[in-house]
Amino acid sequence: MEKDKNQVAILGGPTVRREPFPERRCIGSDERNAVLEVLDSQVLSDFIASPGKYFNGGRVVKKFESIWSEKYNFKHAISVNSWTSGLMSIVGAIGIEPGDEVICSPYTMSASATCVLFYGGIPVFADIEEDTYCIDPKSIEAKITKRTKAIIVVHLFGGTADMDQIMNIADKNNIIVVEDAAQAPGVLYNGKPVGTIGHIGGFSLNYHKHIHSGEGGLIITNDDNLALRCRMIRNHGENYADAHPELPINNTIGGNYRFSELHAAIAIEQFKKLPDILRRRNNLARHLSSRLSGISGIKTPKVRKNCTHAWYLFPLQYEEKDVGISRALFVDSVNAELPKPKTVEDVALTQGYVRPLYKSRVYQEKIAIGTKGFPFNINSNISYSYSDNLCPVTEKMYSKKLLLTGLVRDPLTIKDIDDLADAIIKVIRNSHNIGKNIIDNYSNKVVSTVDVASKT
Repeated sequence: MEKDKNQVAILGGPTVRREPFPERRCIGSDERNAVLEVLDSQVLSDFIASPGKYFNGGRVVKKFESIWSEKYNFKHAISVNSWTSGLMSIVGAIGIEPGDEVICSPYTMSASATCVLFYGGIPVFADIEEDTYCIDPKSIEAKITKRTKAIIVVHLFGGTADMDQIMNIADKNNIIVVEDAAQAPGVLYNGKPVGTIGHIGGFSLNYHKHIHSGEGGLIITNDDNLALRCRMIRNHGENYADAHPELPINNTIGGNYRFSELHAAIAIEQFKKLPDILRRRNNLARHLSSRLSGISGIKTPKVRKNCTHAWYLFPLQYEEKDVGISRALFVDSVNAELPKPKTVEDVALTQGYVRPLYKSRVYQEKIAIGTKGFPFNINSNISYSYSDNLCPVTEKMYSKKLLLTGLVRDPLTIKDIDDLADAIIKVIRNSHNIGKNIIDNYSNKVVSTVDVASKT
């Protein structure tokens, strides 16, 4: 018996698409040849942890740093072996001390806040803007105290935070601004590249990012002092301090956060591809927005005026009362219309992104280092609270509203995006029938992007 073509797949109807989405393959002959050249040189890393010619790495590392800084007019570019170690270097460089407060976003990767804990600083979470998912200047201002030393701004999903307002607040209160632009390479805010609109920032070169070297990161700044301190922290800076007693840097100890020549060779070739990657992602994102614009129950993303977007992920907002089924059931219904994913990058639709960071055990139990409550007990006259509803917009996005797709990526085409849009529209048009035939036990279920990644 032929299936009713209008029936949704979750109720036994035909799927919108059966063919798997094209696999993301971003390493080619250029990267392979560059790696072979480094292998043939016999020099896989050229760092030495003492002052001199090799303190800042080898030829390929320096070449990678220079091409990024020259392209976007950053005075200093400092490669590291991950963006996590980049953030840790930055927090050390700006001088966070035990008991200092740093305002952070609660809706981001955990390292954007735990980097503060490594130095005994205390993350204070400000809420996000509802339309951009980036940290809200109004919430920042409300969280400032005399102990506030810095703000870590995350340009989430490839969009931009409101840097004009944030810098105004920071300047007024003598606060350092760090830009976590891990998901936003090449993005412009009012014509300025993100990363050094604040005092210091940087990007991720993790495998899932726009360009990658497997793992890696890049710190950028126009501040000579911060650049020196980051280079020291990257490479056992205590040895550099011993050789330069004239400099006030004796407290800048370091680790081994160094980038290898092999990783740099890959990153150079990847960086050349960034403009085309951004152009193609923007074309796919514009098309998906166009297809879903005006669809009841779905709100398409907003791009901040006079800014560009990198579309690391494509965010949508879901309105359960308009569609008539829970968000979790909606996501399952859309995914049923499309091929089973082979990797996390093939998943058509997820919900919630990450759980608000302050809900994790480190904040709930207020024990980060040791067993006695450090650093949350440093300011003995203050009881830091990470209670439910601390950041209402974040919690609403996580538990009720946010949908995400990562399919606005290479090598997908407009036809692939049409299949995704068709699946979403088909489910919305048949939502009443889904709700009538499926007992919706999904109401309080959130399977976040991270959960999906762990199970794919």
